[in-house]
Amino acid sequence: MTYPGFPFPPGTPLLTLHEDVECYHRDYATRYGLWSHIKLNHTVMLSTWVGTQHAGHWDVTINDNNGDEIRRSFDHLVVASGHNLAPHIPVFPGQNAWLENTSKEGRRHEILHSLWYREPTRYTNQTVVVVGGGGGGIDIASQLTLHARKVYHAIRTLKFPTTVPVEIKLQIAYFTPDEIVFADGTSVRDVDSVVLGTGYDLRIPFLERGGELIVKPGSNQTDGSLKLITNLRYMFPLHRHIFSLSPSYPTNALAFIGLNELVPHAPADIAQSIYATCVILNGSLLAPRKELLRQLAAHEEDLMRRGYDPYYIGHRMADNSGFDYQDDLINTLRVKGALPESDDNFVEAWRREAGEYEFCVKRGWRRIEELGDEDEWMKGIETEEEWADLMRRINAWQRDWEMEHGLVFPADDIYTIEY
Repeated sequence: MTYPGFPFPPGTPLLTLHEDVECYHRDYATRYGLWSHIKLNHTVMLSTWVGTQHAGHWDVTINDNNGDEIRRSFDHLVVASGHNLAPHIPVFPGQNAWLENTSKEGRRHEILHSLWYREPTRYTNQTVVVVGGGGGGIDIASQLTLHARKVYHAIRTLKFPTTVPVEIKLQIAYFTPDEIVFADGTSVRDVDSVVLGTGYDLRIPFLERGGELIVKPGSNQTDGSLKLITNLRYMFPLHRHIFSLSPSYPTNALAFIGLNELVPHAPADIAQSIYATCVILNGSLLAPRKELLRQLAAHEEDLMRRGYDPYYIGHRMADNSGFDYQDDLINTLRVKGALPESDDNFVEAWRREAGEYEFCVKRGWRRIEELGDEDEWMKGIETEEEWADLMRRINAWQRDWEMEHGLVFPADDIYTIEY
């Protein structure tokens, strides 16, 4: 979660709260003098390229916090707003009749996307169906078990039992006024609420309004379009998930940071930012557009051979390739002379190592909290290496305890992420 070379301050709990994450980013902005460059409460309304594929500028319209319109021109545009903006809200047959009904306690039925989910205590003594097998759905289902009367977790495939007390169901097929029916024909009554952990559609509204990004739900081809396309899961064509290969402007004119999923975002964002900065400063670092398109096609074909449809998985890093992706970006710049040569990988060894025992460490830290021993474990932890050593020690301590007590957990990657 941390940026390279910038660990959390001493005393931060290993499983950080959102307050800790906010404070960390504020400290980062202060450390590197970023506040003067940040304009809060400003909304980019429209962005349009004015020029040719060889030269031009971005005409950007912004609304400030006073409601005034500002127009500015820029040679390059970097979109670093991520992908959690437009909630993906599926509509199920019969849901309106169910929503108009009430539970046996007289509660009005509700369907809520996780974007607006805040406190699990809101669902105290309720029966809840959580939809979606991604990280958000799993986290919400886990939290609700502490407060709700009953939690069902609807996912696409019954892969393996989870380690939290929820009842796994196949995805929702349809609603009746009184029931929720699942894909295997089973049904449940007396459900109070449905929480949708169904992810987000990949939308960039200000590029769409400017005609620079075309929305084609479910598409897997450009159809001869000269513009960038989003099928709501995948934006294409992009070079290495960063630079737009639309022929409307130069290949280094429009960059994206943070589209990737299933990757540690803080270090990956830094790797992408370094790559984007070097290419913006020197466009000749990129091969001609035709060659970049060929490379992209070869990458997509490789994913297909491995059983992944790039137009469906989108910008997710398949087969735990997120660390290699970061190293490849930096090594490319080193080979081209844009960065100094080095025998060190960009991704520190402890980050790769920690990914192998992440879930055991989480279980261990929860047990440490239950024992009230947080301060003892955290004593003297300041540097990145000390944080890394702490995780190693917790992993060994928790692993030994689980073995001693005969506790066996399913492979952590079986019931964690659904494509």
